Amino acid sequence: MHVFVTGATGFIGSAIVQELLSHGHRVTGLARSDAAVEALAAAGAAAYRGSIEDLDSLRRGAAAADAVIHTAFNHDFSRFAASCEEDRHVITALGDALASSGRRLVVTSGTALVAGKALAIETDAPSTRHPRAASEQAVAALVERGVNASVVRLPPSVHGDGDHGFVPLLIDLASQKGLAAYVGDGHNRWPAVHRLDAAELFRRVAEAGRAGVSYHGAAETGVRFCDLTAVIGRRLGLPVRGLEVDAAAAHFGWLHHFAGMDNPTSSDWTQRELGWRPRRIGLLADVDQPGYFSN
Repeated sequence: MHVFVTGATGFIGSAIVQELLSHGHRVTGLARSDAAVEALAAAGAAAYRGSIEDLDSLRRGAAAADAVIHTAFNHDFSRFAASCEEDRHVITALGDALASSGRRLVVTSGTALVAGKALAIETDAPSTRHPRAASEQAVAALVERGVNASVVRLPPSVHGDGDHGFVPLLIDLASQKGLAAYVGDGHNRWPAVHRLDAAELFRRVAEAGRAGVSYHGAAETGVRFCDLTAVIGRRLGLPVRGLEVDAAAAHFGWLHHFAGMDNPTSSDWTQRELGWRPRRIGLLADVDQPGYFSN
């Protein structure tokens, strides 16, 4: 199968490329720079010059493939809502290229969209209050048009070598503030997955996913935030303390919502449906390694 991957040189996308290639698929990655072209060539994949801002280039890239995996996203949180709306247009463009073909589109979303209940499951609808719901709404609209589109919801922590997501931000913030903090008692939970397990899930959905279905990439149902903070504090030699709402908001800034989010997430159905069995190191053990604190 020939798979077109957006975000193909990113933290998750590069792992997906290797996963696909190792299972005999042919991969073309979206590349917006010479460096990206070189990275894809070194990985054994082809490169297609374009960007998520150029919708025509996306349509052409998708039209030449048997399946599309979309992981690219503008993570500028100062304009998060705008980035989410832009993603809606990107997904629609990719779907346009696959319409009436039966070829599969796999779109990235987040478990945060279904936070706030005892245990999030795959059939939960995304919260319309969350800007990132735009991505899943775009998929739903494509499915209504007959496009074979699926969603993979990733946890707030996709960890592993090269992580530049929320955990490194929390480490940097603790270093700057001289305190490893959590909100309240810190018993709110984050699901987590290793990037290599996430890559395997994307490959399985590209091969056998069902239209209109959301799959959960949660290897761990929920890691207590205070336990994650304890590892960070011990590694940095800093005090660890819970903060009440106002103090936590001042400490975390724009990260406050994520730091206080309770998002226990099940992937039981996903694992049964696709035979996905996450097997890599867990979040706390992974963070408790020198690589997260080497800079």
